[in-house]
Amino acid sequence: MDPDLPEDRPLLFPGNGPVQDEEDYGTNQQIQKGVIVQEPTGTSWYASIFLVVNAALGAGLLHFPRAYDEAGGIVSSLILQSILIVFIMGALFILAYSSDQHRSPSYQDVVRSLCGKHQHLICSLCIILYMFGTCITFLIIIGDQFDRIFMYAYGPEFCAKWYFNRKFTIGVSAVVMILPLCFPKRIDFLKYPSALGVFGVLFIVVLMPIKYYTGNYEHVEIKTRPDAWTNVFLALPDICFGYQCHVSSVPIYSCLRKRNIREFTKTLIFGFGICTVSYSVAAVFGYLTFGTSVNNDILLSYDPKDPLVLVAVIMIAAKMFTTYPILLFCGRIALDSTWISVLQVHPRDVINKEPRRRITQVLIWFTLTLVLALFIPNIGVVIQFLGGLAAVFIFVFPGFCLINLSLLVTRWNLRHLLQACLGVLYVVVGAFIFGLVTTQSIYKDVEGGDTSSKLGPCD
Repeated sequence: MDPDLPEDRPLLFPGNGPVQDEEDYGTNQQIQKGVIVQEPTGTSWYASIFLVVNAALGAGLLHFPRAYDEAGGIVSSLILQSILIVFIMGALFILAYSSDQHRSPSYQDVVRSLCGKHQHLICSLCIILYMFGTCITFLIIIGDQFDRIFMYAYGPEFCAKWYFNRKFTIGVSAVVMILPLCFPKRIDFLKYPSALGVFGVLFIVVLMPIKYYTGNYEHVEIKTRPDAWTNVFLALPDICFGYQCHVSSVPIYSCLRKRNIREFTKTLIFGFGICTVSYSVAAVFGYLTFGTSVNNDILLSYDPKDPLVLVAVIMIAAKMFTTYPILLFCGRIALDSTWISVLQVHPRDVINKEPRRRITQVLIWFTLTLVLALFIPNIGVVIQFLGGLAAVFIFVFPGFCLINLSLLVTRWNLRHLLQACLGVLYVVVGAFIFGLVTTQSIYKDVEGGDTSSKLGPCD
């Protein structure tokens, strides 16, 4: 085995063994009648578009209109978003290029192969925190959608019933519909229902312009500029959280039938085109419809008795139910590998005690996320935290990978110098965004935030 390859690399993962020519990436060799036959495996570039959209387009869309309001309106937010998208897409190319150096199949492996074990451990901890926080966000959104459904079915009187209480419905539905899906060792069976959730998000994107042009929304106050120039940066966590697909991008790239930058470029152009249009349309029309009174969860601002809104509510709830186990699975894998590495668990115990470890980790993870979701008021609070972590995945780790790639070269030229400078720029920008978002989050918590957008139907 190549000593430069990560020890925990899957032995059957596409791309093990010596680095081949670019056109041979993603192929299996079989000997038939003494002749080596190349059999293509993996996904095509156009099928990978759906994987990128599925990874990037999700819960963050519900908070985008509110982020536009906080940042001072449509113009300033779109300018900030356009600038960041250039860096965000650049980071995806950096990760793909870095992944090719050791044929790394995952984000953590890229960091480990280029930055060392300590950075790999930090990266794994960040992934655990990010997946944990996203799980909390999904449970909060589930509670929001139950409130909408009960409002449609029973009117405001549902708030007086204890069995319609938000904490009760989140807890019962999570235990009954999510927890059983979290225990299996494999989660392949969830790929089809979770894929349908993407169409649910796209349905919401289409719904917003329709409601804007057909609805009767009057006396809407729209901001044309930020209250202070620093308010523009309030949209940073939402943009980073919304477009963060970088942890998933390395496995997507590794599974390409033709693993090369050219094929990946086609995937990213179309995938990010869909995501950018979706986020922009939802944010612009959602904000134009409700203005400064828009809710943290845009669906809470619409009339719950509208049939189209009810369909959107059900579809987004279904996506949350089926995506939560996938996020828990990803977080649990990172947690398990970190646990084994730190405690130096014996290889025999790694296999024999895996079921007990998995069940224990699932129960602890699920319980903690559920308890926190019951007491956190809205998704905006969590997205502030997750946006800072997303900036680390988008900027900091890719920047360090690029710097370390430059340091591996014994004789520098202008290209290596520019590469190192670009890496430094990414690290500096990522550190700035992480520090700024964290400071903003603490400040808003201390000041109490904007309570006008936090009121639910029963508040």
